[in-house]
Amino acid sequence: MALLKILKYPDPRLRIKAKRVTKIDSALRRVVADMYETMYDSQGVGLAATQVDVHWRLFTMDLSEAHDQPICIVNPEIVHLEGEQFESEGCLSVIDAWDKVKRAAKVILRGMDLESNPLEMEAEGLMAACFQHEIDHLDGILFVDHLSRLKRERIDKKIEKNNRQA
Repeated sequence: MALLKILKYPDPRLRIKAKRVTKIDSALRRVVADMYETMYDSQGVGLAATQVDVHWRLFTMDLSEAHDQPICIVNPEIVHLEGEQFESEGCLSVIDAWDKVKRAAKVILRGMDLESNPLEMEAEGLMAACFQHEIDHLDGILFVDHLSRLKRERIDKKIEKNNRQA
């Protein structure tokens, strides 16, 4: 396994819409293993393939504190949204930026596992928000796109300042 480089906002590659996975093979499984290692090393709870410059529709996730409940969804799609939640989100691609984002409180997601088995998952709360956040990445959407223009401009200025100092 290897650590992958996480693309940082405003890298234009984060805006690329991912393509459906048509074949689950050893190369894809290797990418997924590397994504888990990268996600855990970065102390994230989710990582979309787009964030590591792999433009396949899949993401990894693990909401457990012990990092012992890994989830990988291939070709995910949300088939049902219900309710509303307004919780703070961050992103491994948007350094040091956290803000409240409006999401559905409950979702039903369909996709496949790494054995090509179809799956359907119902999620609420944090898991529902994570599913929506990661699928946004696969569609070229970042959590900052859900914020007001003023909040995005503040984040942009902070990132520019940090880049100048680096």
